[in-house]
Amino acid sequence: MEDHTFVVGQEFPDVKAFRNAIKEAAIAQHFELRIIKSDLIRYFAKCATDGCPWRIRAVKLPNAPTFTIRSLEGTHTCGRNAHNGHHQASVDWIVSFIEERLRGNINYKPKDILHDIHKQYGITIPYKQAWRAKERGLAAIYGSSEEAYCLLPSYCKQIKKTNPGSIAEVFTTGIDHRFHRLFVSFHASIYGFLNGCLPIIGVGGVQLKSKYLGTLLSATSFDADGGLFPLAYGVVDVENDESWMWFLSELHKALEMNSENMPELTFLSDGHKGIADAVRRKFPNSLNAFCMRHLSESIGKEFKNSRLVHLLWNAAYATTTIGFKEKMVEIEEASPEAAKWLQQFHPTRWALVYFEGTRYGHLSSNIEEFNRWILEARELPIIQVIETIHIRLMAEFEERRLKSNSWVSVLSPSAEKRIIEAISHASTYQVLRSDQVEFEVLSPDRSDIVNIGTHCCSCRDWQLYGIPCSHAVAALISCRKDVHAFTQKVFTVASYREAYAQEIYPIPGKIEWRKTDEASMDDDIQVVRPPKFRRQPGRPEKKRICVEDLNREKHTVHCSRCNQTGHYKTTCKAEGIESIEQF
Repeated sequence: MEDHTFVVGQEFPDVKAFRNAIKEAAIAQHFELRIIKSDLIRYFAKCATDGCPWRIRAVKLPNAPTFTIRSLEGTHTCGRNAHNGHHQASVDWIVSFIEERLRGNINYKPKDILHDIHKQYGITIPYKQAWRAKERGLAAIYGSSEEAYCLLPSYCKQIKKTNPGSIAEVFTTGIDHRFHRLFVSFHASIYGFLNGCLPIIGVGGVQLKSKYLGTLLSATSFDADGGLFPLAYGVVDVENDESWMWFLSELHKALEMNSENMPELTFLSDGHKGIADAVRRKFPNSLNAFCMRHLSESIGKEFKNSRLVHLLWNAAYATTTIGFKEKMVEIEEASPEAAKWLQQFHPTRWALVYFEGTRYGHLSSNIEEFNRWILEARELPIIQVIETIHIRLMAEFEERRLKSNSWVSVLSPSAEKRIIEAISHASTYQVLRSDQVEFEVLSPDRSDIVNIGTHCCSCRDWQLYGIPCSHAVAALISCRKDVHAFTQKVFTVASYREAYAQEIYPIPGKIEWRKTDEASMDDDIQVVRPPKFRRQPGRPEKKRICVEDLNREKHTVHCSRCNQTGHYKTTCKAEGIESIEQF
């Protein structure tokens, strides 16, 4: 039917196939149909334009579902009379047109739908119709948002069944069990973090764009090679201080259940006050630092100066107080306002040299990298978002486990590269030994003191990164020590393999969940209804909380009637003022 022509005697598998074919022909040839009779055994139609002689009649064959064309009268004399829309181009027709494209590209935009339909059929359809078709198409492929919330308890049950030791809990609110929050952390992720990752956790959130919105909160870490390691994630109906307190409380429970002693952790975040308060309460022995990417984006947005951003990064990476102060002077020279603005963020929370803990050189979290995993799935129902992460986790764990099997070095590739570079620089240094553990290392432009007993160097690189610097390497080689043995364990291949040692197992499809639930007749599985808040029409605001907003002074209102602050003239309750004014 590529040419959309019909002949008498032409057959179709059933009435639905015939109706689709005649609709497709009407749209492609730009004429409107007027259906005279249409049921399961016959179909009569003519051209809707007055005076046009075109007619078609088709009937069902006896004892078979097959439909055949009995008569075809006249040719179109109406011309192309349907350019700016078509009655047959219904939402259902558009869904059938875009379904395969949607499967391949979730972010197939309504404007692209309009463009493709106009290109192929030469008709223009309303934007709203394309948008509705996309919504209906996504629901047909991935299920509705309402169904996704309803299936959440069963999905969580399947996670815990297929991946023993994992945590998957859905929380509701109200007597009608409206969705409130969801927390998921696979046992493989918890084990891998506690046994093979750096003791650093990045936390952050990203807005979802499905019918009922919500925010995906996540906690990630770094493996021994510096790669992204997702630890836990959840969905909340609203991102606020309370939801962050809840998320980090659930994270604390997950870690506490799987470790005898809670490790000393460093949290990286965008400066959200709720995160800082939650870390302080739930992880009192941990440290909270600014993610430098967010801080640098904030100063760049505030002052529109790329040089300031570059100087800020240099100051953050400075390994000595002298070097840090020099960079801060440069920032002040470039922009006194920026230097003053930066004073609201204490260097102990963003500068490497002043940070009380160890960040292993990681000044920024990898939350943005994790968010890119679900960037295309943000418009899908909640289960599809979570399943997208699950599928990616399975693939990443398997791929990295296989990749590490071919590594023959003691350290991970990134750490090994750093050591090789340090050895190369160390070959030009002169080493003077003071005693069994202390050395003076002379390089062309400086002199540094190295203590291999306390793993310290006066340049501070060894302490800040956990990997011997070039001065330490020179000292270690001079006394025939194994350089790799003086590198922190978190950078070894053994730690990397331990991080991905546990497997993340697949979860059965929806049909299997239903079969299992019906067989077990589990009364504990409650029905979860969607949250009351729905996506509003129109373009959503993109503003997120920025770190510079945290300490910004709030605008104080002033009353012109009583000269007091905190209220306006219209809400002033001062006695006697009104009568005086009237007098």
